[in-house]
Amino acid sequence: MSDPELLTEISAEGWAILRLNRPERLNTLTVSLRAAFIAEVARLEADPAVRALILTGNGRAFSAGLEVSEWDSAGAAAAGAWLHDPAAALRGFSGPVIGAINGLCVTGGLELALACDLLVAARGSRFADTHSRVGLLPGWGGSVRLARRIGPARAMEMALTARFLSDEEALAWGLVNHLVAPEALLPTAIDLARQSLAAPQGGAEAYKALLRQGWALPFEEALAMERATAMAVNSRVTGPEIRARIAALRGRG
Repeated sequence: MSDPELLTEISAEGWAILRLNRPERLNTLTVSLRAAFIAEVARLEADPAVRALILTGNGRAFSAGLEVSEWDSAGAAAAGAWLHDPAAALRGFSGPVIGAINGLCVTGGLELALACDLLVAARGSRFADTHSRVGLLPGWGGSVRLARRIGPARAMEMALTARFLSDEEALAWGLVNHLVAPEALLPTAIDLARQSLAAPQGGAEAYKALLRQGWALPFEEALAMERATAMAVNSRVTGPEIRARIAALRGRG
């Protein structure tokens, strides 16, 4: 029996790790892997005990993108590219999604990484968007998220040259939040998950939703949306609760 293409580990602390498990193929995203990924993210979202998600790969790659052997004369439809969008699946997870980039992160793999909320990369990781080099365009939100994450000028360079960014460039450009030794990759991602889980139930999820909604609006509309949302949420928190949480923060500091 072959190994499963996707592995899940759930911690009693409230976080889960999803591992892409096709190391011999650089974790390329087959139709079956993407279908399993979408179903598993939905299952974890429905589990109230799972509030943070960590995504990584086994082997020397996070993901090299679509599995090209499934791309035949019928094109993208045959590869299921539009039917099984793993980046869209991650948008359905309400808690923090932390990408732990363990090596090559290319094209469709980069699109999947960009759908994460935070990115931690192991030293030696490399990043590239090679869509233009092979005559394709991103369809999982890559062009939109890349420009928003690193700015339009740098996104244009990555898209048009298809060159690989080093780990240090990825950090300097703001593509990743943290760059760590390979052995520190998962511990750092888990620590970030734990920090987010220190918020009251629903706290990190609410702030994530607020940021996401604000990005999609013009500035003045975003301000009004924030005010209305804050008034509705903050009015439900009592003074004693606030004082207890501030005391807890000072204790951690």
